[in-house]
Amino acid sequence: MSAVAKPKRIGDLLIEKGILTQDQLDIALTEQKKCKEQLGKIIVSLGFATEAVVRDVLGEALGHDSVDLTRVVVDTEVLQLVGKDIARRFKIMPLSIDPQKNLLTVAISDTFNVVAIDQLRALLGGKVEIHPVLAGESEIENAIDQFYGFELSVDGILREIETGQVDYNTLHGESEEYSQPLVRLVDAILSDAVKKSSSDIHFEPEHGFLRIRYRIDGVLRQVRSLHQNYWSAIAVRLKVISGMNIAETRAPQDGHISLTLFGRPIDFRVSAQPTTYGENIVLRILDRNKGIVPLDQLGLNDTALASLRLMMARPEGIMLVTGPTGSGKTTTLYSMLNYVNNESVNIMTLEDPVEYPMSMIRQTSVNTAAKLDFASGIRSMLRQDPDIILVGEVRDEDTADMALRAAMTGHQVYSTLHTSSAVGAIPRLLDLGIVPDILAGNIIGIVAQRLIRKLCPHCRKEDVPNEVESGLLGLSEGERPVIYRAQGCDHCNNFGYKGRMAITELLKVDRDMDDLIARRAPRREIYDLAISKDFQPIAEDGLRRVLDGSTTLEEIARVVDLTDRL
Repeated sequence: MSAVAKPKRIGDLLIEKGILTQDQLDIALTEQKKCKEQLGKIIVSLGFATEAVVRDVLGEALGHDSVDLTRVVVDTEVLQLVGKDIARRFKIMPLSIDPQKNLLTVAISDTFNVVAIDQLRALLGGKVEIHPVLAGESEIENAIDQFYGFELSVDGILREIETGQVDYNTLHGESEEYSQPLVRLVDAILSDAVKKSSSDIHFEPEHGFLRIRYRIDGVLRQVRSLHQNYWSAIAVRLKVISGMNIAETRAPQDGHISLTLFGRPIDFRVSAQPTTYGENIVLRILDRNKGIVPLDQLGLNDTALASLRLMMARPEGIMLVTGPTGSGKTTTLYSMLNYVNNESVNIMTLEDPVEYPMSMIRQTSVNTAAKLDFASGIRSMLRQDPDIILVGEVRDEDTADMALRAAMTGHQVYSTLHTSSAVGAIPRLLDLGIVPDILAGNIIGIVAQRLIRKLCPHCRKEDVPNEVESGLLGLSEGERPVIYRAQGCDHCNNFGYKGRMAITELLKVDRDMDDLIARRAPRREIYDLAISKDFQPIAEDGLRRVLDGSTTLEEIARVVDLTDRL
């Protein structure tokens, strides 16, 4: 009689598939002994593998089906059968029901949680069989919000503050403990902003009221106005959780908040600024899940992508990413670092501050209190045997000089610079005081970028360009391609746009350009040489996006100067 094959453990399976090393598994097992969590959850929290990978391997090991909830359409009948409070309490997401077999399929992060499955069966009258399928915990949280609808509890909390009557709908199902309504009010605003994919939250006191605005897809939108009576308590709460001094109201302050929302860690960078009507507080939302985009998903065309990869293959020199504040420079730099990140290189970064933690990369925050600025930080990093260095921003002559010295001594250096175009980065560096001879030969390439809003695919409207638009698009007479206009629907909150993408220009610095830089040639001469070598200005990349239906001409005109095309 043959022996029954012993099922493989998840750690062994992850090693077999080349996802984990033995050392990483040992670290995760050591961590598991300390906190008694599921091994899969620990592996994800340590950054050794993604939740989706662990989910699929775990499903295979246990012989259970696994499901990707981002690609699932849920049966609305099931949502009425299993309420939102039940789904939240048991951390499950009902997917479908087979009336013939009386079988309810539910997504659950722990298929061994027989208590949850039995209680669910009992709540449904014991007549329905439960078929559990594996899904990631944060995926379930997101699916519950998406399919049941996210009810903003701010109105209920405000009513409670005014009337003194507790609104139990605003209390989370998993926590029976009653907390102060103002604490829940701040939590509700932060959760709502993250839910709506905001990048910033603005609390702006005016005469008599408080304005709350979110920056969504690069544009500020007012979401609520509150009476000024609320502001002092909200401001104190924000200062307490971000580690600021609540007694200080006349000097600017900075703070930091780390929360777990929708099953994933979210960081907030907080800034308080004294104004006429009180302190203005702005929170920058740093969602690690959205921080790093694969290089081939940055939106570059095939030629530009191939050219960028060739530039990054060069052993030494400096690569610059330029653009105004909020144009996605840091995201692009992280994507580039992620592309070159492997065990054979030592990558070190100096940032102000570190926005997204990355595995295998030594990241350091600039610290003025410890006298660690960009210039002294680079000097120190060069003694750490780096292959690749990222400098958050070239702000002054000392930083620029040290970054170029690092590039000259056999290192790859990546950094950002505030200029409006790729060609404009060269006179900017010369203006900072860098000697042209040092600049020439050490710059690999310059990427300039802007972020534009994408048209909502559900409501965009077909049209043909008028005469002025045809001129801007460079169309020949009689050529009338289809372009799209923004309209607005429920999917995009009636804005017509949903999500953002980058438009870029990529300047490759070769020997001919080095000669122009060395003799301080005017910007126009450098630009003409670049154009003769197939350089595509950022406006051209934007207009390409109009013609492929991704965005509108109005959106391109909002972020790029098109006047020279008229």
